[in-house]
Amino acid sequence: MIEIMELTKRYGDVTAVNGLSFTVGAGRVTGLLGPGGAGKSTTLRMLLGLISPTAGSAVIGGREFRDRLPGPREVGALLDIHDVYCSHVGNTAWECLTGLARRHEIPHGRVDKVLEEVGLTQTEQRRVGTFSLGMRQRLGIACALLADPPVLVLDEPLNGLDQRELVWARALLQRLAAEGRTVLVSGQHPVELGDLADELVVIARGELVAGQRAAQLAVRGCRARVSVRTPDVAVLSAVLADEGALVEVNDDQSLTVTGLSARRIGDIAFLNVVPLHELAPEALTR
Repeated sequence: MIEIMELTKRYGDVTAVNGLSFTVGAGRVTGLLGPGGAGKSTTLRMLLGLISPTAGSAVIGGREFRDRLPGPREVGALLDIHDVYCSHVGNTAWECLTGLARRHEIPHGRVDKVLEEVGLTQTEQRRVGTFSLGMRQRLGIACALLADPPVLVLDEPLNGLDQRELVWARALLQRLAAEGRTVLVSGQHPVELGDLADELVVIARGELVAGQRAAQLAVRGCRARVSVRTPDVAVLSAVLADEGALVEVNDDQSLTVTGLSARRIGDIAFLNVVPLHELAPEALTR
């Protein structure tokens, strides 16, 4: 279990995290949701002992890691995808994982196992410098899984994944949680995290946000937008708004919907007998 208790971090006059408290149970995926600058990464770095809190505590399995970083057998972490735990972009994925296994005396057989688990077996000899963002995310997750830890702490692991990769990542993380692991995943996009997490912790400006305000923040923070055309603009706008979406009616009577996936919008339209002439997800903006 992870326990965050009255956690606070100040940098001079700036408060990055303010009295934050929540728990993450084993056997579940917990999503830490908030817009950029909400304090998510600062919270995870305090949890892992990379920076010291001003006040409060962050505990993994009953222990604070203020004196040392947790080892890979204790916590599998993914924090900075640009570094991806590989000091040289000329190395291959296999070399990155093999070096990590050697440093931490992890059985060599785990390298091939996690490469297969994250779908990088066919590209294990490609140089990391040639990897797409999605491939680096896969490699970062492989690094986190290498020692088969009971706890996973992943900072925005869904960033940069296409739709097929999102389905894969959700299935993998949900299976790992079902095996009894404690899984904490951060992200900015409610649609992505909502499909993955068993529980969402919403934060803004370093503070926990609860109730209706949390739902509203989630919708505003979601940058996944869907363009919709229907002859029943008023009806569809009303039912989508009832589902918590932000609906904009454009000058040409098309709708721009934020906060629901295209699949969910299609289901809602079908259930309400509303015809659709167009249903097109727009690219995520960062």
